[in-house]
Amino acid sequence: MNKIRENTVHNTANDTQIDRSKQQKIAGISSVLGSTIEWYDFFLYGTMAAIIFPQLFFPEQDPYVATLLTFSTYAVGYVARPIGGILFGHLGDKIGRKVSLVATLILMGVMTLLVGLLPGYNQIGLWAPIIVTVLRFLQGIAIGGEWPGSVLISMEWGTKKNRGFMAALPQIGVPLGLILGTAVTSLFITVSGDSFQTWGWRVPFILSIFLVIIGLVIRFNLLETPSFKKALEEKELPKLPFVSVFKHYPKQVISGVFSNVSSDIAFGVFAFYTTTYGIKFLGLDKSIFVNATLVGAVIAVFAISLFGYLSDKISPKKILGFGNILLILWALPYFYLLNTKSTGLIFLAIIIAFIIHSIMWAPLAPVIAASFPAHLRFSGSAITFMFRGLIGGGVAPLISTYLLNKFDTGYAISGYIIIAAVIALIALKFVDVKYHKED
Repeated sequence: MNKIRENTVHNTANDTQIDRSKQQKIAGISSVLGSTIEWYDFFLYGTMAAIIFPQLFFPEQDPYVATLLTFSTYAVGYVARPIGGILFGHLGDKIGRKVSLVATLILMGVMTLLVGLLPGYNQIGLWAPIIVTVLRFLQGIAIGGEWPGSVLISMEWGTKKNRGFMAALPQIGVPLGLILGTAVTSLFITVSGDSFQTWGWRVPFILSIFLVIIGLVIRFNLLETPSFKKALEEKELPKLPFVSVFKHYPKQVISGVFSNVSSDIAFGVFAFYTTTYGIKFLGLDKSIFVNATLVGAVIAVFAISLFGYLSDKISPKKILGFGNILLILWALPYFYLLNTKSTGLIFLAIIIAFIIHSIMWAPLAPVIAASFPAHLRFSGSAITFMFRGLIGGGVAPLISTYLLNKFDTGYAISGYIIIAAVIALIALKFVDVKYHKED
């Protein structure tokens, strides 16, 4: 490890003449592409969890129980995220952002390929759900390091005038990954027809390996950020970064988790559970929700870019607060429109939901990452973001399934979303967004 650190410091001298604006563009593009690939893999599982996995891995269960078990394997990915955040946060703060990003991409790619090749319950029995749960766990570990690495490599190459926008660029990878995963899923639903449940669902998972190869080629050409190099030169790196984060920055972690948890819960409901709600509760065709989600994700790409730009002009905290207020106002109308069973109104509900989520999602990165100094920023960002996901999006489909089964109405889920948004607004008052001397 010391040798790697010495090489990184040595490379600093060679990088002094590098055109920062050029590196900024390369970092932005590589972060968006890498993030897109990682989230494609991660969300592809979520999509299949809603439409295929209950029958494939839990065929002998009651439909309600099978759905709960499937979303439990989905939640496992979120449980693993803090572990991945600590592991790759350690690598990212001790060795470098680049090393961690390459490792996360390889891990995610291999696990996703194996999911696509995994036999179902009818072939290998109980081993099928056990193995898919393990693979999902390892996917979660990969995401635990991917998000903070992508954000930091982009944000730290930015300038004081555009850090919010640069930090928002990797966030675009979420809707792009969802677009790609949804589009490929929709394509193979059409192409494979009745064979989708036997082999059609596997192809999107297997194809991801080609995306990973492209992402690796780009990431191998990345340079470390000036902020991390300065931290290396000043020998500020702690032996255990995650311990230092909890010891010296507990307020930043706690306020960061709860001020952003609503966006993750909202996404878990809007992007994933809505499909299950439409199919199981409303009795509608899954293609309506798959296509509406696709349109919403396309619009989100532009919305995230816009509000990332505005976060530099206004304030990341104010943008995030505004998004939470809109979420409170939209939670009830959202399910009202879904319940009409009108295709047009369902599209409208989902599109507006994605725009509101984008308003919260765009400033999330600077709100979290700028709360920590460079020598602890990877670990601090990873821990905060991943615990937010663990209590947010990871359990959102599970809690939504329970609430719907207990109260027999989607408005119970609306209440869940509103409570999360109120908590986020309160926690946001304790968030201190600032950039440090290394920047």
